[in-house]
Amino acid sequence: MQLDIWLTMLVASILISVSPGAGAVVSMNYGLKYGLKRSYAAIMGLQVGLFVQTFIVVIGLGSLIMSSLLLFNIIKWIGVVYLIFLGVMKFIEKPHLPDDTAKIKAFSASKAFIQATLINLTNIKATVFLVAFIPQFLNPDKPLLGQFAIICATLICVDIIVMTGYSSLASKLKNVIKSIRAIKIQNRLTGAFLLLAAFFISTAKRA
Repeated sequence: MQLDIWLTMLVASILISVSPGAGAVVSMNYGLKYGLKRSYAAIMGLQVGLFVQTFIVVIGLGSLIMSSLLLFNIIKWIGVVYLIFLGVMKFIEKPHLPDDTAKIKAFSASKAFIQATLINLTNIKATVFLVAFIPQFLNPDKPLLGQFAIICATLICVDIIVMTGYSSLASKLKNVIKSIRAIKIQNRLTGAFLLLAAFFISTAKRA
């Protein structure tokens, strides 16, 4: 891949990753609740989902999904329902002020990883975007595997940095939230953002 093409892709990747979405909500939620270090389980889960989405598009399955109304809608509504479920659970979650030991025990790295992976895997808007985005940087005359590696590595590295930033900013607010009322507001805001993400995904249309 030529340097100028890669730099264009890098800039586009940064702008896309910075745009608030379900991944940013997940990163901020874990950063706020458990701190930056533990939020990396969720951040890595998001990257696995992004890797699979990128691979699907590069090998051509993304176009297949776009051409099948049934398959497109199945993936879309699975993602919508899952985000609605997470949002509602946040709304009804009972606010409490656990000590650090209780937080550590309550945290599950595997649960955070799986949850985040599923969120990105079922984000059909990401599929729609990647189908439109990736072909612009693919050269049909060059080996596909090498190009996939460059594109995927760029997207994932940028997203890790951006999601780390979101999580880090949120973790700095952890010490400010020291009341039941503040935690309740936090849960409601997180739930609202997840429901908003579900709404935006529900509006996705085939390219």
